[in-house]
Amino acid sequence: MKRLIFAWLLVFSTLQAEADAGIFPKLSPRATVSQTVGTTTVSLEYHRPQVRGRKIWGELVPYGQVWRTGANQASTISFTDAVRVNGQPVPAGTYALFSIPGPDHWTIILNKRWRQFGSFEYQPKEDVIRFDAKPKVVKDQTDWLTYEVYPGSRSSAYVDLYWEKLRVSFLVDVDVDAMVTVRMKRAMAKAGDTNWKLYADAAEYFLEQEKELAQALTWIEKSIKIQENPTNLLVKGRLLRAVGQLPQATLVLEKALKIARGQNAHASVTGPIQSTLEQWKKQNGGGGSGGGRK
Repeated sequence: MKRLIFAWLLVFSTLQAEADAGIFPKLSPRATVSQTVGTTTVSLEYHRPQVRGRKIWGELVPYGQVWRTGANQASTISFTDAVRVNGQPVPAGTYALFSIPGPDHWTIILNKRWRQFGSFEYQPKEDVIRFDAKPKVVKDQTDWLTYEVYPGSRSSAYVDLYWEKLRVSFLVDVDVDAMVTVRMKRAMAKAGDTNWKLYADAAEYFLEQEKELAQALTWIEKSIKIQENPTNLLVKGRLLRAVGQLPQATLVLEKALKIARGQNAHASVTGPIQSTLEQWKKQNGGGGSGGGRK
């Protein structure tokens, strides 16, 4: 009975706080931060307590107890696609971000029940993952609790928590190439033989990742078959050079530049073709389309 009364009081106080939110400023204001990794968005929503002269670690935030990792409502972390957090798979969705701080190591927790006030209703059985993270002392003090999300690589991002003179960090990984390939092939199946740009973009993506260049050449030929233009000819020229066919690549770019000029194309079209040709000729000792790669 007491638990039921407490639950009702908690719900009431939460609803009342939401109703008053537009009237009175919070001591710990709400904040959000996000970062795109490939095509996946990693975002956090939290409330930012201030140090205000208090001893934080081991007192305001006790060691060995589950913490909301912020103030007010439980902090949340969201992923628009499936990811790996600290190497563990996590489905797309929103999760409560709890932690158990300690002087030498923290336990970071992602919990399915993301909409809850504090950690009063936290249930370990609803955890999605748990992992350890090592806190690090930093030189400069962060007065307001702060989260940062920033790229670790083209397929990963670091999530950092800063407060007082402590930093805690973990890594989020995304299988960017697998995700792009699935979406790309789905789009190709839907587009059929009507979308030259889709095939050109797919070929250019593989070119930039330096993978499956034979497949990329197939796609760029299909793009050109749908509609030949300076844009897809530029991609074809770059692909040919990537597979060691510099004379053919140069001829393709010269053709692309001729078409672009004949169409009075904007400098944003002609410029990249011309600068690429000039760069190749410099790298080839000033020769034209007759030389091979040196």
